[in-house]
Amino acid sequence: MSETQQEASENTQNEWTNRLAWFLTGAVIGVTAAMLYAPKPGKETRQFIADKTQQGCDAVSETSKDIVEAGKEMFERGRKLVEDAADLFERGRKLVRG
Repeated sequence: MSETQQEASENTQNEWTNRLAWFLTGAVIGVTAAMLYAPKPGKETRQFIADKTQQGCDAVSETSKDIVEAGKEMFERGRKLVEDAADLFERGRKLVRG
């Protein structure tokens, strides 16, 4: 893999990691602020926390699916590059041998 392609791949991975980290940070801050500024009775607070936790789990699950899909696409592109490189190598070898 060329250096430019490797940097692009690393940038894509860093981008997804950063997005996930910021999302989770925002979720934690949002839940904390909501609990501090809108206190409710214990039962309602527990239900609120359960609902928000489920929403967070759903969001993380969806983001995970996106990350897996991006990983599969990157793998397929890499596999295609390797196949093309092997083909070019073989053609070059045949040219040299005559």
